[in-house]
Amino acid sequence: MKMTLLKMGRARWTAGAAIALLALGVLGSAPALAGIATTKHNLGSNGTGANKFSGTGEICVFCHTPHGADITATVPLWNRSLVTATTYQTYNSLGTSSLDGATAPVGSVSLACLSCHDGTQAMNVMINQPGSGTVVTAFGAGSWTGTGQLNTVGSITNIGTDLKNDHPIGIQYGGGYGTGKVAYPKSNVADGGFRDQDFKGAQYNYINDKDVWWVDTGTAGLGTREKTDMQLYTRTQTGTSPVALAVGNQALVECASCHDPHTDKATFLRIDNTNSAVCLACHIK
Repeated sequence: MKMTLLKMGRARWTAGAAIALLALGVLGSAPALAGIATTKHNLGSNGTGANKFSGTGEICVFCHTPHGADITATVPLWNRSLVTATTYQTYNSLGTSSLDGATAPVGSVSLACLSCHDGTQAMNVMINQPGSGTVVTAFGAGSWTGTGQLNTVGSITNIGTDLKNDHPIGIQYGGGYGTGKVAYPKSNVADGGFRDQDFKGAQYNYINDKDVWWVDTGTAGLGTREKTDMQLYTRTQTGTSPVALAVGNQALVECASCHDPHTDKATFLRIDNTNSAVCLACHIK
């Protein structure tokens, strides 16, 4: 009887260990999930990209901190200080007739992206230095290898604060109605709500007590949001501006609508852009 129980216990342990190893991709039967260690977002001394900082071998610290994060950021535990939305000039200021969605000041996750990519502060400037235990503004020692952080304004690394020549951000998505619920409050448009027929409809779900919208890219069934779908964002906007009153700042396009900073895809796009797949995920052309 004791031997039988012992064998059963061993069998259960072996099965449990196998499941755990499969989850980690150790046994090879489960696909290994790509991380950011081999991407250009690994700015630590062990990074594989051209640009790296000799002051630390850590990866996550350039964006995230477990303590003392910037609570004004809507991204998790942000380790950098955000500049004000009024710092930026955006596409809507050009007055193009094709832009019919309401716009709000740059915000949400776009400010987090721009805290590295607008060229106003070095990429090693952060709230908490790795292992410091204190609040600091920059590493005490270390240097950059590569020129990406100091590139001329207009490059992908340093796009500057003039965003007039970049895809609109902080703009209400033109796809209006989604499946099951309108993406934002109704207006007096003939069909009962804003909808530009040149855009695919937004998808909707209620996740973690929040209204969530996205544009489906065909990687899962409708109603299921995946990292490879184009994300739409919400934020609270106070005041009496037309944006605050009319659209409630829901279903907005931001930098992270098209880009996922944790993927290993080219230029961190959510899906491969062969045949303009990223553009055509939202635009009907």
